[in-house]
This record gives sequence, structure tokens and C-alpha cells, in this order.
Amino acid sequence: MPQSGRAHIQELTTALPRLDTGRLRSWGGLLADRLPAGARLLVAGNGGSAAEAQHLTSELVGRYRTERAPLSAIALHADSSSVTAITNDYGASEVFARQVRAHGRPGDILLLLSTSGTSPNILAAAQAGRELGLTVWALTGPAPNPLAEASDQAVCVDADQVATIQECHLVAVHLLCAAVDAHLTQPATAAEPTGRRRLVVVGDVLLDRDITGTADRLSPEAPVPVVADTHSTDRPGGAGLAALLAAGEPGWHVTLVCGLGQDGPGARAGALLEEAGVDVINLATSGNTPVKTRVRAADRTLLRFDTPAAPLPLGTLPDQVHARLAEAAAVLVCDYGRGITSHEELRQALTDAATGRPLVWDPHPKGAVPVPGTTLAVPNTDEALLLSADTGPRDLAGDAARAALLLSAWPVTQVAVTRGSLGAVLVTDPDAHPQIVPARPAAGDTCGAGDQLAVTAALMLGARQLPSHALAQAVDAATAYVRAGGPASLTRPPTTGPLGPLELAERVRARGGRVVGAGGVFDLLHAGHLSLLEQARRLGDALIVCINADTSVRRLKGEDRPVVDEQERAALLEALDCVDGVLIFGEDTPEEVLGQLRPDIWVKGGDYAGRRIPEADLVDSWGGTVVTVPYLDGNSTTARIDRLTQRAGAR
Repeated sequence: MPQSGRAHIQELTTALPRLDTGRLRSWGGLLADRLPAGARLLVAGNGGSAAEAQHLTSELVGRYRTERAPLSAIALHADSSSVTAITNDYGASEVFARQVRAHGRPGDILLLLSTSGTSPNILAAAQAGRELGLTVWALTGPAPNPLAEASDQAVCVDADQVATIQECHLVAVHLLCAAVDAHLTQPATAAEPTGRRRLVVVGDVLLDRDITGTADRLSPEAPVPVVADTHSTDRPGGAGLAALLAAGEPGWHVTLVCGLGQDGPGARAGALLEEAGVDVINLATSGNTPVKTRVRAADRTLLRFDTPAAPLPLGTLPDQVHARLAEAAAVLVCDYGRGITSHEELRQALTDAATGRPLVWDPHPKGAVPVPGTTLAVPNTDEALLLSADTGPRDLAGDAARAALLLSAWPVTQVAVTRGSLGAVLVTDPDAHPQIVPARPAAGDTCGAGDQLAVTAALMLGARQLPSHALAQAVDAATAYVRAGGPASLTRPPTTGPLGPLELAERVRARGGRVVGAGGVFDLLHAGHLSLLEQARRLGDALIVCINADTSVRRLKGEDRPVVDEQERAALLEALDCVDGVLIFGEDTPEEVLGQLRPDIWVKGGDYAGRRIPEADLVDSWGGTVVTVPYLDGNSTTARIDRLTQRAGAR
């Protein structure tokens, strides 16, 4: 027996140094890229291999050594009801293959363990995985064997004894988990020598042109506005705008693979992209670049006219495209229906790229379907209606149903239908509940908001954010883009932070909107306050709330007030969707801050009904209006504080 034990140890020490640790590190890196972006790892094995499969999934769903987000990993043998039912109805050879067909999606990874490499149920699972577009890996015994040949990649243990092979597989499981942890805890540089990550944007480029002026009279020839004092602004459009937006994000280098016409507008768009630092790879061999021209006044579009847009002739894919995709931390496809997403070489390159990094697809009804392995597709409501051929209502339930239809029809991991000012709805499983991402209210030019959302989603997924977190940040970024003025913000000097309340008010007025103001202490925020603010916000395009500073409150209400300090009161108000900004004033009346804000409408609660409001004359002086809204009875802050004080004294 001692000699047998020494022989076993000797065989193990002989086999372990030959373990392909380089490939295991590579697998760990791919798992770390794909799983946080929404892919799944499916693992299967028989007997002792089943135990090792479950060991691996437990380490990934839980943690190995480093604290991190849970990763989706499923051991197919562990669902005993499915295993026994499938075996009973379809035979033992289908026990894993049927589960692969149920759970697997393009971009997922299937890892199969077999010491012999000949198990029929494991081989059937490998075949099912390849048919569905999954990446198939194998841990086996000595090569060659059927499972290694049926898989995309294999780590084969060169040993004679089953026990030795299984022990080496256990070491491989631990090395794989360690590689995942190491990859997730190190900054992802995506092969950029500068340390910046690379985003590759693919799509058609347009030239967007805004002719902006003033319109204060109608033409005597027809009831149309006369636009005078005009100036023209050009910017890249289509996928070019997405690349431009991405290039403004610190820490990212952007490559644009596009069709760009060989004409004046194409040269203009290309020059603007080059000025922004975008690396442009143009596949077009000739053709014209479409120009979309908007005529605008008072921050509103009066007319848009487009030049003809025929598909561009595209050449062969240069090696540079493959190199940039291999370096990318994320890929974004912005399809504008001009044929670039039907380019067969490019589609294959994108399919290959999707196996190693998140790929976001912004579709077009006239474009091609997303490539297999796409992480996230982001059609808007109108696009989803056309792409799904679903005629259901244009509401939340309808958008969720269309997202589920597209998820079932396309080889993608998840679909988010973007809903404009209503946010987005994310579906990751047609049979599961959809996830809703609401948006904060925003008024302004929405041109390019969808591109901003898609860009942010791709960047966040490239930074290894979970899809739900990436979409939430993308919705917020699109909202901020609209609030900042949409495409006009691209030509303004950069700001050092979010817009202040006074600047926001000026922006709203500049585009013809109405600024609403409301004032008060807002101590111990309650339902009465919320009712007032929600009604006030409905009266205009932005609500700025003016609140008394702590010093002012103490002079007006006594040394025991406010209960909540001014910074916390401001933060609570700003967290409300109906509030766009907060101003704090230290005087006893809001007249000075009102003179700065100059609201079009000044709102007071219904408890002022029938009385002349002291600041009314000031508001009247710039043509503003003072109104009251219905008062929600029984919501006095002072009365609430008195009741709390009495209860505390009774104790």
C-alpha cells in the first residue's frame, strides 16, 4: 500500500507540470470579460467530474478569494428533477444536450469535463453547444480524444489513471477561478500602450448640419416663419456622432470602422472626426455622404431636409480592422441602414470579436440582424415595433413584449428597448420579469440621445459593469445630454460639472421653455410638500426650488428650527424627479434670489389662496405669473414637530 501511494503521488507530480496553465489563464480572462457582461457559463460532467463541475460553479457564483460581483455559472447535473425527467423521456445521452439548448445563448460558454473524452452525453452536449454558437471548452484525459476534437479548445491531462486526471482537473478549476479573480481586479487596458481602453464603433457616417437663427415673423408669401440672422454648424452624424461622443470620454481611445462617401460632405465629416481624435477606417470605395440639415430657431427644429442616401460600395476588410477589434475592450455597432452591417467579412469579424468582449448593437429596421454573441441590443420603441412586427400598444407592457420577441429571434444575450423620456426596459430572459430603468425628466434637443445611450452602455460594459448597471448609467447619460442642450453641447466650451440652477434656467428659457419656481423651508419633507412640487413641475419645463438657509429659518421660526439642515434639505429635494434644481437663500424673503432666477411662474401652496403674496409685485415686474396650487390639508411641518415633541414628553 505505501508503494501504491508513492506511485500515485509520482504520477500526479509528473502530470501537473504538463498542465496547460497558459490556456487556463486565457479561459479565465474570457470568463471575466463575458460573465459580468451578461453571458453564462454552463458546466457538465459525470461522476467525479460532476462534483468538480459543481465545485467550479460554486466558486464563481460565490467567490474564490477576491470579493466581487456574483457570476452566472450553472452546473447542469445539479438539477435533479430535470436530469431524471430528461433521462426518462429522451434517454441518458440527451441529459446535458437538452439543457444546453434550453439555457445556452450565443456568447455563453460551455465547459465539459470528461476523463475519457468519450462519454456520449458529454459529446452530445458539445455538439448542441457548437450548433447554438456557444464557445465550447473541454477538460479531458490524454489527447487525442473525441471530446477534445468536438470542442473549440481543450486542456488535456496526460496521465493514465482516472484519479490522477480528476485531481489535475481540480487544480485546473482552482487555476481558472484564480485567473478570473486576477482579471477582474486588474485595470483592463485592452492592449493600449497608453493605458487607455479602446472602443471600436462600426456603422455608417452622415454629415449633420444645423442652420440656426431667429424667427419672429411670418412670411407674407405663406404662413411660414422667416428665419434670419442664421449661422451653420456641422458635425458628424450617424455612427460618426457616436464615435464623437465616445471620444470625449476620458480614458478611452476610439476607432470608427465606417462607410464614408468620397465627396465634400464625407471629407468634412472625416476632418471633424480626426480633430476629435477618432481613428477612422473607411471601407467605402466611392459614393456620396448623406447630409441631414435642420433649420432651427428658439431651440426648436422648424424643418429638416435630407440629401439622397444610397448604399455605399464597400471594399474588402483591411487587416487593421481585425487588429483594432482584437485590442478592443468593447464594440458598438450603430446601424443606419446603409448596408455596412451586411458586409460579410465585417460580420464575421464582429462575430469573432463578440466572443472576447461585450458588443452592443444599435439596430435599424433596414439593417442586418445582430451578429451571434451580441451582448446587448438597444432598439428604440419605433425600431422595436418594425423589427418585431408586433402591433401591440406603445406602452411599457408593449415594449417589454417586443423586447422579449426580439430576444427570442436574435442571437443576443439581452435586449433593451429604449423609450425616450421614459427610460428603457431590459429583458434578459423571455420568461422572466423585465427590468425597468426610468429616466429623470429632461427637456431639450433629443437629437443624438440614442447614440449617447448606446455609447455609454458599451463603455460601461467594456469597464466590466453589469448590464443592468450599464443600462442605468446609459439612461442617466442620455438624460444629461438632453438637459445640456443635445448636439449643441458638443460645440460649447466644456463645463467643470453639472449645470447650476441659474444656468439651467437660462438654457430652458433659451430654447423657449418655461421656468417654474417654488419656495419655502421644506423642513421634514412630507406629502404636502411633494404634492406642491409635483403640481408645480407640471406647469413648465424646469422647476427650481428656493429654500431658506438655516440662519434664515432660525430667525423666522426659532432656535430649534430647522430640524433638517440646509444641505440635507437640498439633497432630498434634488433627489425628487419633479425638482430640477435647488437654490439656498439666506435672507428672510426670497426676493433677491427671485431677481436672479426670474421664473416665468412662481408657485405657492393653496394656503395662500385669497391673499396677496408679498413677492408678487417683483414677479410681475419681469412678466412672470404668481399662482397657487391646491393645498393638501393636515400636512403642517410645525404641527408635526409639536406632535412629536408632545409624544416625547409623554414618555
